[in-house]
Amino acid sequence: MDRIDLGECNDPGAISALIDPAGLKLVDIGCGPAAISRELVKLGASVIGVEPDPIQAAKNREAEPVDGLVLLEGGGESLPLDAGSVDGVLFFRSLHHVPIGQMDTALAEATRVVKTQSGFICVVEPGMTGTHFAVMRPFHDETLVRTEAQAALARFAGRFSEEGRYHYAMYPRYPSFEAMVARVTGQTFNAITRDMVETEEVRTLFENGRSDQGDYVFDQPMLLNFYRARR
Repeated sequence: MDRIDLGECNDPGAISALIDPAGLKLVDIGCGPAAISRELVKLGASVIGVEPDPIQAAKNREAEPVDGLVLLEGGGESLPLDAGSVDGVLFFRSLHHVPIGQMDTALAEATRVVKTQSGFICVVEPGMTGTHFAVMRPFHDETLVRTEAQAALARFAGRFSEEGRYHYAMYPRYPSFEAMVARVTGQTFNAITRDMVETEEVRTLFENGRSDQGDYVFDQPMLLNFYRARR
């Protein structure tokens, strides 16, 4: 099945191209600081953000409350939700962070909590092409886990009568090399240290992204799988 091109968009824009979030109850698995969750709330959804990293989850608990947004600590492998209780489950670049042996379990949990006929599951995974992947790969090679995530999705597809496959483009932008180092070393769910990033190889790859404006821009293809209606 060929993927349908959604063009250049951000994550909320991609999901909004497929469904209207207004009035829906959604679960954002691996929500991180819940930036996408908050954007979906602005679009009229009520969102439960679930974050497994205890450091980030603690920050989420301390954040300013937002009407329509509930933030919980936990993993996609065991959701504290009733069966058939939500309209949609979203994985935005989070399935490949689930332990390989638990990816199928996390997808099964998503299936359990969505409404039987009308519920949907949306999984967005970064592709393994593009200049952003090339810059990240020397110090944070996710080839294995991203490959395993795609294999889990291939096994999962047979549970649903409707499967849509899409792709869209994102263009990560950094004002400087130091800004990129600060971002990747500041992620509490990854054990990336400064000395891993500050190498000649990474600096050369990063410099290739210099734009005419003097900042640094890279392309990152995103792969979106959308499932609805259980068999």
